[in-house]
Amino acid sequence: MKTILKALQGGLVVSCQAPANSPLHDAEVIAAIAAATLNRGAVGVRIDSPGHILAVRSRCSSPIIGLWKQVMPPSPVYITPQFHHAEAVAQAGADIIAVDATQRPRPGDETLSLLIHRIREQLGKPVMADVDTLDNARQAVAAGADCVGTTLFGYTEATENQTPPGFDLLRAMVAECPVPVICEGGIASPAQARQALDLGAYAVVVGTAITGIDSLVMSYLQAVKTSDT
Repeated sequence: MKTILKALQGGLVVSCQAPANSPLHDAEVIAAIAAATLNRGAVGVRIDSPGHILAVRSRCSSPIIGLWKQVMPPSPVYITPQFHHAEAVAQAGADIIAVDATQRPRPGDETLSLLIHRIREQLGKPVMADVDTLDNARQAVAAGADCVGTTLFGYTEATENQTPPGFDLLRAMVAECPVPVICEGGIASPAQARQALDLGAYAVVVGTAITGIDSLVMSYLQAVKTSDT
């Protein structure tokens, strides 16, 4: 487990995902995007869903942080919410399993501690705990997470009024957490990626700013569209 995490140290991980209604939301397209980022020096990729992970694994040997987004109302937890999701992600070829590690109500009766334990012991995979607050980072570490990420800062009820990247949270997590802290969420420029590493991030994950074609096009169109008046 430590060897896999060591491969990410000090590097750039690219999140290669696309909206479900985008033409890019295709396993072979995602695999091509992932291969392109790795060819240019990214140390790993973050991939959603077993099908996409399997396609990326067939083309790449670099570390994959795998997850499976599953919406399961009324629970707000959707990043690899249950063990069978983690198992499918592992079987598809992920090296690290990312899970929602907030203390929000989870679907079913499986606790976060049990989920982390089962992933580590039954699947033999390290766990990346996606959190939103320092307290949740502390609890994730206590539950056995191998690394923690700022992934959910700005995306939960407790942090919805704050805008990522969460550099203050990152700084606090680096100071208090005895495991690698990964900065993810809202990194919009190379300068910000460098800043995250300078603040002590073990690695930095960038998604939309590199691979978010749909979102980026909409942002540009919003800026250049002609007024109706």
